[in-house]
Amino acid sequence: MASVKTPCILLIGTADTKSDELLFLRRCLEDGGGAALVMDVGILGKAPFEPEITNAAVAAAAGVTLAQLADIGDENAAMSLMAQGAVSLVSTLYTEGRIDGMLALGGTMGTDLALDAASALPVGVPKVVVSTIAYSHLVPPERIPADLIMLLWSGGLYGLNSLCRSSLAQAAGAILGACRLAQPPCFERPLVGITSLGSSVLSYMKRLKPALEARGYEVAVFHTTGMGGRVFESLAERGCFVAVFDFSLQELANHIGGSCVTAGASRLTGAGRAGIPQIVAPGATDMVDYPAWAAPPARLAGFPSHAHNRLIASSLCDHGLRCEIAREIADRLAAASGPCCLLLPQRGIEEWDRPGQALHDAAGLAAFVAALRGGVRAPTELVEIDAHINDAAFSDAALALFDRWVAAGRIVPGIAAGITASA
Repeated sequence: MASVKTPCILLIGTADTKSDELLFLRRCLEDGGGAALVMDVGILGKAPFEPEITNAAVAAAAGVTLAQLADIGDENAAMSLMAQGAVSLVSTLYTEGRIDGMLALGGTMGTDLALDAASALPVGVPKVVVSTIAYSHLVPPERIPADLIMLLWSGGLYGLNSLCRSSLAQAAGAILGACRLAQPPCFERPLVGITSLGSSVLSYMKRLKPALEARGYEVAVFHTTGMGGRVFESLAERGCFVAVFDFSLQELANHIGGSCVTAGASRLTGAGRAGIPQIVAPGATDMVDYPAWAAPPARLAGFPSHAHNRLIASSLCDHGLRCEIAREIADRLAAASGPCCLLLPQRGIEEWDRPGQALHDAAGLAAFVAALRGGVRAPTELVEIDAHINDAAFSDAALALFDRWVAAGRIVPGIAAGITASA
């Protein structure tokens, strides 16, 4: 249901150089029935109006003064400190219930700070960045919050014009609409996270989701094509799951294999750090994704590949890379602070590796299974399954382990009335 209260938007920018733009955005927000708190993140100049949150306050939140920032003599280092202050204040403002969303604008410098500020807000809180480098290759995927809205600041490098006003007004409308219609996750039932890669490559969630819902859980399935893994890790780190079925580790394979289709270096660490029970499988780690319209990573040039569509293709990993991936999986699981089990399907880990398919490599699979078997160590539990990851036998084994952990008190029981998991 849409919110009936006046949305309060945190408006972030450098008020010394972008005062006209910030004031225009404020008017747009107010004309649209919203309210704005302006946060000035400029360092050298004085704002020609009085922001609600001054640049001095932002600097103080980072433990420095504006004079100290100016004395650094390095704009990158100075703005990095301002970003720290902005992150601290954004977190406080949201926790105190003073803001409903965030709108920031900037060039490369302002966008750099804005990405950190947006990352301080949980998934489900509206966040919009108007940037001269929106969707640019300059912005690494791991810096982008999973639910961020970005708009290109057309003609917005220096001063207002009709193109610039159009971009800014659209951004104001986007953040107001998002705040009015936002439905933050309520987690009325215990939430279980499942990772997968589409439904044609990995299909176990088709069995797992209804079975878990029948046990009284809410289930969220994350598409592991970079940003999906990012939001999965973010929610895990915040303790939003009662358990995870992390069965598609393909983003980790991508990261190690040098692909741009990555969720960042922290993949397969969030649940472990938060102590969330995790049941893990090495789904789709025999291949590295890359843009179908570009060349594969140099290391995999000439290896068998499969084009899923015009956007994404996958190249088969060489045996050395597969063993490297296996070692990394084992090491990350060993660092987990909560219950952890690796389910190891012996007959295949994604649909295209079956006999007769484009990425079938029996010797590579055998080497990978052996590397995992030798690398997994206590306290990680290892369960080998004589099945393919997409077979019903694999899903059944996963559910049996889940039920055993529920019965042992490791996982919070579901709350559906009259339904209990099998022991």
